[in-house]
Amino acid sequence: MRPNLAERAGRWSARHWKTATFGWLAFVAVAIALGSVLGTKSLTDTEQATGETARAEQILDKANFHDHASEGVLVQSRSQTVDDPRFQRAVRQVTSKLDTLPTVRDVKSPLAHGRDGQLSADRHSALVEFSITGDPDTAGDRVEPVLNQVAKLQKANPGYTVVEFGGASADHEVGKVMDKDLSHAEQLSVPITFLVLLFAFGAFVAAGIPVLLAFSGVLGSLGIAAAVSHFFHSSDATNSVMLLMGMAVGVDYSLFYLKREREERRNRSPEDALGRAAATSGRAVLISGGTVMIAMAGMLFAGTKVFSSLGIGAMIVVFTTMVGSLTVLPALLGKLGDRVDRGVVGVLSATLMGIVRPLRRVRFFRWLRDHRTLIQRVKGDRQTSRVWSLVLRPALRFPAVSAAIAVVALLVMASPVLGMHTKLLSFTDLPQNMQIVKSYEKMQNAFPGTNVPAEVVIKADDVRSPQVQHAIAGLERQALASGRMFKPIDTKINPNHTVERVEIPLAGDGENKASVAALQTLRERIIPATVGRLDNVEYAVTGQTAGDHDFNQVTKSHWPIVFAFVLGLAFLLLLFTFRSVVIPLTAIALNLLSVGAAYGALVWIFQEGHLQGLLGFHSNGGVVTWLPLFLFAVLFGLSMDYHVFIVSRIKELVDRGKSTEEAVAQGIASTASTVTAAAAVMVAVFAIFATLSTLDLKQMGVGLAVAVLIDATVIRGVLLPATMKLLGKWNWYLPRWLEWLPKRRGERVPSRAVPEAG
Repeated sequence: MRPNLAERAGRWSARHWKTATFGWLAFVAVAIALGSVLGTKSLTDTEQATGETARAEQILDKANFHDHASEGVLVQSRSQTVDDPRFQRAVRQVTSKLDTLPTVRDVKSPLAHGRDGQLSADRHSALVEFSITGDPDTAGDRVEPVLNQVAKLQKANPGYTVVEFGGASADHEVGKVMDKDLSHAEQLSVPITFLVLLFAFGAFVAAGIPVLLAFSGVLGSLGIAAAVSHFFHSSDATNSVMLLMGMAVGVDYSLFYLKREREERRNRSPEDALGRAAATSGRAVLISGGTVMIAMAGMLFAGTKVFSSLGIGAMIVVFTTMVGSLTVLPALLGKLGDRVDRGVVGVLSATLMGIVRPLRRVRFFRWLRDHRTLIQRVKGDRQTSRVWSLVLRPALRFPAVSAAIAVVALLVMASPVLGMHTKLLSFTDLPQNMQIVKSYEKMQNAFPGTNVPAEVVIKADDVRSPQVQHAIAGLERQALASGRMFKPIDTKINPNHTVERVEIPLAGDGENKASVAALQTLRERIIPATVGRLDNVEYAVTGQTAGDHDFNQVTKSHWPIVFAFVLGLAFLLLLFTFRSVVIPLTAIALNLLSVGAAYGALVWIFQEGHLQGLLGFHSNGGVVTWLPLFLFAVLFGLSMDYHVFIVSRIKELVDRGKSTEEAVAQGIASTASTVTAAAAVMVAVFAIFATLSTLDLKQMGVGLAVAVLIDATVIRGVLLPATMKLLGKWNWYLPRWLEWLPKRRGERVPSRAVPEAG
């Protein structure tokens, strides 16, 4: 039979190593250059919106309001009211200083006539409103001089609170924290990955190849994604997700390939060893990559363009790293040969002994000097892993008991998911030591709902007509009378007089139950009873509360579609790969158990508030809305990496004539070091994200790390072997009506399987 695609690619690349290697480098260089020239086209606020919020944003987008980013400076005194001349003098000082700044326009003093809405109910607080010049989307880049001036005003008025808050200042401060966090994660991820691989391989070259290949694949993918963003606009988080996924799968694929090539080299010629590695591990890489891409494609059905952007970016980086693993990796391995093992870590110990001479008499260092090849003990070059052989023994000897204990333990871990509550983050969920958080809370207390008002958008032939204005006045009266909203703080009409926007502060903090209840009252009762009674008038509500609520509802409603798509296509891919209906069913069941356990851990830690001191966060009583669906897609794909790699090895042994029990024991033990190394890399990288400041990235890091840890230990070390031992030959069962499926080369298991005796 003809060699499979992975084997043909591997052998061709080894024979044409210059073409494959320099072709890859040229691809990466061209992709980076293309991305730099074209730039990235980001999603607009309108494109990110969903539901009724999207309709409102579309109306505003076409209304040509020519808005500027709005900001506010809170002037507050505990002892004085706005009627005190000293308080008024402080307010005038703020307004006059703001007027002198070149990036500030339209300063509105709370002391002017008709500005009662800028004074708090207790008259101890005043709000100076103004705008930032230029494009509101980039106002965060120009607000720093204003923040610096406000900080000087605070120092000049020690008896008052003088703080700034607004969209631009929030973007600026949060952006600084995010950039610092992500830079920290990026700087640590590569060296940590290299160190883990150094211990896995015991050689600098072998450890460096997966890191360099994965990182170059990420760089090339980012360039492609930038070009693609001109057709499918990109979200702000897409590049971070691509880095995370690219390093994870890129290192995994290189590990699978490299470990098998080293193993085969002991008994075969270098060329045959590379061909065998390509035919086996290369094929597993091809199948794993397809499964991960299917999982990522599931995000295209999540109902929002944000998820679509994440899915497209992830598919690009997975495909790119998969191609690199199947072409440039065998080219390098074929060229380097045994030199891939150069730079054994024993050199480090010798160097260390030469540098740290005063410590040479310490017992540990004498022992290290005499055991310079210590790292070879954990290189994973043995046919099987002794530790994993011991772990597998009880699972294979008592499969029913082992499987039952593992399933019960995972279900207990997953049980908190039944009470999962999802919510989008607000400013109060940011680190409490951030000045922008303190400013937000002070302004929210003084002017409830002002920071995140609901925006009622009304469209008519002429919104200035008496009928429309009468209805809008009624809307404002009823909103105030409801007790769940406050006096409208701003009303604007576009230049064509076809759209009016009314900002109405809502009760609550913008994202809690009080705010959602106020939003529903506004949408379902007040607007239909006023503006909604007019003919030929279109209306919709937007704002942060509305946007968060609509995003939450759309995401929840699309979960079943995403799950059905991912599970259905994954089943078909594994069915064609292993010619079995049992293997894909057990794979899906095991992966869902690990995902469920990760969900349970997220709820237990972040929603119920455990380990707050250890992880450095303050619970907001929920899991971030986008995370469960995102985690499902990512974890399902990454879990399938391990599953396909291990089961492919087991199937290979079965095809050689071994019993299922023997194949399971030998297959898992022989692949355990690879899976352990890959899992260690992922857990280490994901754990970095668990140390970041923002709650959503912290939740993502913990969820991913916990799931991978569970998957590489409980699932692959206990549940998978126990389940396969119990099923016996039924693992390879294929109904007669599916026998038309193409067979693998060398496959010997009959399609009509029967249980093994005993």
